[in-house]
Amino acid sequence: MKTIFKSTMMLALGLLAFTACEDDNDSNPTLAQPTAFVLNEPAISDNIFLESTAAIPLTWSQPTPYTNFNAPVVPTYWVEISPTGSFNKAFDANAEDNTGADFFTLDETYSSGRDVAINGATLNRNLLQLLGWTEATVPAIQQVSVRVKSALRDASFNEYGVIYSNVVTLNTIPFYVELKPADPEIWWLIGSDIADGSWGDDMGKCVIPLQTLNGAEYDKKTGQGEIQWIGYLGGNGFKLKKVLGSWDEQWGLGDAFGSYKKNDGGSGDIKVPEAGLYTVTLNTAKDELTIEKYDGSAPVFDGMAIAGSFNDWGDTPMTPCSTGWENHDWYVTHTFAAGDEVKVKQAGSWDFNKGGSFVNYSQGMYVYGEGNGANLVISEAGSYTIFFNDITGYIRFIKQ
Repeated sequence: MKTIFKSTMMLALGLLAFTACEDDNDSNPTLAQPTAFVLNEPAISDNIFLESTAAIPLTWSQPTPYTNFNAPVVPTYWVEISPTGSFNKAFDANAEDNTGADFFTLDETYSSGRDVAINGATLNRNLLQLLGWTEATVPAIQQVSVRVKSALRDASFNEYGVIYSNVVTLNTIPFYVELKPADPEIWWLIGSDIADGSWGDDMGKCVIPLQTLNGAEYDKKTGQGEIQWIGYLGGNGFKLKKVLGSWDEQWGLGDAFGSYKKNDGGSGDIKVPEAGLYTVTLNTAKDELTIEKYDGSAPVFDGMAIAGSFNDWGDTPMTPCSTGWENHDWYVTHTFAAGDEVKVKQAGSWDFNKGGSFVNYSQGMYVYGEGNGANLVISEAGSYTIFFNDITGYIRFIKQ
């Protein structure tokens, strides 16, 4: 009798445990595909002068649910715009042929439907690219359809659960502007081996840009091509990222040194096997990254400065980017008047100085400085952050 009672109790306890586990599984959050979300009617929707409208505000509701039980899952949002009302083929700036493209996706991504604003000039540029307007064919009014795409992304940026909002309509007044060749695509070095080693996003202090190659050609539509940096790496680790403030586009370590991964959130830090001078080369058109020992020699300077008409050709010190190890990159932020002349030089001496003739781009100017070259002339007044690499002689002015 005791045996029967004991067996019955164990069976009851087992059933209770099974039921509890089953109930627990029922309460675990699981992915659930939403079917719709709402893009609200914009506060500004008619007679939008794209040339003078800095911000066209948009808001939308969050898709519900991406999980049951309201587990914290944050989708990524993209704004898509069509001048025809159709969303059949996306315009691709990297494609040789965009025949049939009827919509484009704005570059910026969002994590919510609040505080979103479309820049009028950016929208106008995309319309020019898609529709191929000339000065004579820009319409007086261009109606555009706007929708929002929502998706979840994993560590490798694969997309899941893609859905689209409803479509809203904007009546815009476009303008013609000559489309200039795209700026060379620039990536940034960041990490324990770079600048102050803090993995922060402050230019110069924490991150260093790769450089265009002297005499190289870059795709006029995309700005893609080969860029490079030469400097000291200590083996502590670094990565490359395209946009400051975002890890959406990055390069990290693959299976071992010499193998690298793009846009893999789980990739490791790149650590060189031996401390020393290295050449980091990224071909943004072919998505190829190489890191090799630099076979040249490089003097180490105690200080660099900018000098020119703005300071009576005295020294305005530049700050070394790298602290605690061998430095070959320098930066300074300074405000110039139009017509100011400037050179980069060794602090306290004119034995080493760089000048030349600027190449202009949308954010400033750059040049491969020549020894004892011509004075660099500032064409547009403003505050600039200046980068200088004392191995390559590369000088880059980024307007603030």
